[in-house]
Amino acid sequence: MTNFKTLSFLVLASIGLNAQTDSLKTSRIPFEGMDLTWINGQNRQKDFPLTLKDKDGETIVTGVAYVDAYYNYDFHNPQDNTHTISSSIGRSNEFTINMASIGLETNYKNVIGRLWLQYGQMASIVQDLDGTVGHGRNTSVNNLKYIREAAAGYHFNVAYGLNAEMGIFMSYIGLESYVIGENWSYQRSMVCDFTPFYFQGARFQFFPSKRFKTELWLLNGWQTYNGWNQGLGIGSSNYYRPNENLQLVANFYLNGQDTRNNSDVRRFHHDNSVVYRYYRNTGGNGISQAGFSLNTHYGFQSGGGLEAKDNYMLGTSLANRIWFHKNKLALTLRGDVITNPGAYLAFSPSPVADNDFNDALASGKDLKMFQGTATFDVMPNDFITFRLEYGYRSSNVPYFAGPNGTTSPDGWVDTNVGDWRPDLRKSENRLTLAVNFRL
Repeated sequence: MTNFKTLSFLVLASIGLNAQTDSLKTSRIPFEGMDLTWINGQNRQKDFPLTLKDKDGETIVTGVAYVDAYYNYDFHNPQDNTHTISSSIGRSNEFTINMASIGLETNYKNVIGRLWLQYGQMASIVQDLDGTVGHGRNTSVNNLKYIREAAAGYHFNVAYGLNAEMGIFMSYIGLESYVIGENWSYQRSMVCDFTPFYFQGARFQFFPSKRFKTELWLLNGWQTYNGWNQGLGIGSSNYYRPNENLQLVANFYLNGQDTRNNSDVRRFHHDNSVVYRYYRNTGGNGISQAGFSLNTHYGFQSGGGLEAKDNYMLGTSLANRIWFHKNKLALTLRGDVITNPGAYLAFSPSPVADNDFNDALASGKDLKMFQGTATFDVMPNDFITFRLEYGYRSSNVPYFAGPNGTTSPDGWVDTNVGDWRPDLRKSENRLTLAVNFRL
C-alpha cells in the first residue's frame, strides 16, 4: 500500500511537473501582453484580417497590404516639382503614390519566412542611389529595389527565442520606421533621414528574457545591397521594455568599409532612444494617451585620409504625441537639430554639381540644420490614417529647393544646364496631406 501511494505521488508529481514545464514553454513569448502599438516606429495594428490558420488555430501565414499616397505643397513652389532633402517626400504640388506594398510572412512550425514587395516614389528616392550595384557584374538595382523585405530563417526554442535569418531587411538604425505609416510624423526626423533604410545580410535575434531583445547583424554595407569593398559591416541592436509604457533602444554600426576604392575608411554610428508613455486613459473622449520619444545619434568616418573631427554626424530629435477621442485622433509636435561636418551622410540637393551648397562645403562650412513639424492624424480604425502636416526646415547654407528648382533652367532632366545654377535656399515651409491604408 505504501509503495502504491509512493508510486501514485511520483506519477502525479511527474504529471504536474510536465504540465508546469509545458506551461513554461508555451508562455515564453517576448513582450507578451504588452500594448506596443503606440510606440513611434511601430505598427499600430491590433487586428490582422489577412491571416490563414490551420485546424488547431495556429497561424500559417499573414498577408500584408499597404498603400501610402500624399499631396505635398512646398511654399517655394519649385518649377521642377521636386521636393529635396527628404526620403519621405520627393514631389511638390502633385498627387503621389509614395509606396504600394504587398507581402506574406510566416513563423509556422518555427520556420521564418517573409516577402514584402514595394513599388512607388520612395523606392526611387532611396534605392536608386545605391552605387554598390555597379561594383562588378551580375547585379543591378532593378534586381532588388522592388523587394521591401525578404528573409528566410528559423526560430530556436532557446530562452524566450533565438532567430537566425538571412536576406534584405529594413534598417535597425534609427527610431523611426521605413514604413511611414508607423511613424508619428510623415516627414522623418533628420537624424533618421540621414541613416539607412535597408540592409542586405544576416541577423541573429536573441530574447534572453521577456523584456529584452538583442540582435547581431552581418551586413554588406551602409544602406547598400552589395559591398563597396571586401569587408563586411557589423551591427548590434538592443531593445529593453521593462513595461508597456517604456522602451529603451541602443544601436551600433561599425567597421563599415563604405567608401568606393578606399577600404581604409571606417564608419562608426550609434543611436539611442527613449520612448515613454506618460499618460493613458483609453476609455476617455478627451485625452486618451500621451507620450514622447527622444532619439539621439552620433557617428563618424575616419582613416584613408579622413579625420573624424571633419566627418561626423551629431543630432537629436524630440517628439511629443497626444491622442484624443479613444485614440482616433492625435497631434504630434517634433523638433530636430543636426550637424554633419563634411556632409558625408547628407542628401545631395541637386544633380548639378555646380551649386551653392557644394561651394559652401568647399569653403569649409559645416552643415547644420533645424526642423520642426506639427502633425495631425485622424485614425477611424486600425486600417486607415488621414494625416495633415506642417513642416519647417532651415540650414546654415543654401540647401532647399527654391522657385527655380534644382534640375535645369526649365525643370526637365534632358535640358542642357550650361552655366545655370540650381536655386537653393536656406529655409523651407511645406504642407502635406497624406492617406495610408494597411491590412
